[in-house]
Amino acid sequence: MTIEPDLRDALLGAVPSLRAFAISLSGDVDRADDLVQDTLLRALANIHRFERGTNLNAWLFTILRNLFHSEYRKRKREVEDVDGGYAASLRTAPSQHAHLDFEDLRAALAKLPQDQREALLLVGASGFSYEDAARICGCAVGTIKSRVNRARKRLAELMFLEETDDLAPDGITIAALQAFGPEAARAGASG
Repeated sequence: MTIEPDLRDALLGAVPSLRAFAISLSGDVDRADDLVQDTLLRALANIHRFERGTNLNAWLFTILRNLFHSEYRKRKREVEDVDGGYAASLRTAPSQHAHLDFEDLRAALAKLPQDQREALLLVGASGFSYEDAARICGCAVGTIKSRVNRARKRLAELMFLEETDDLAPDGITIAALQAFGPEAARAGASG
């Protein structure tokens, strides 16, 4: 199969933000990499369905999200380390401040309901508009706005912040978002 160079470049350019979103959904780098690979394979297999002129990233994020939810339903019967106790015992706590902040953020994100976490990460970390996030999640724009608002308030509570304005990215937060990928850090810096 031959793919046009500009479309190929756009697909490759989307990989960092897809990976960041996959990591935030799955909480596991290896699973996230598998999700991104499966997303790209599915996108290539169905490239004829992509409508030129529409948002390629939104299309790819929708594929990734659907793959994640399908995998989640399949894994539902598996025994998991729900509280992360066992996994936490297998690694050493990071010593750098940004890593500690990132771990706090990641732990707080993990406590959010899935729909709120998705909406917040799409809008806040990946830089999608509310409209694009609504298309990716298959719901109304108002629903996305509500989910993002509730997620921000809950994150502020979980991280013991006075106001949701304290969630505005500073240098440390932007450094923590670097772990999600460069697109997430840029989105954090601009919003």
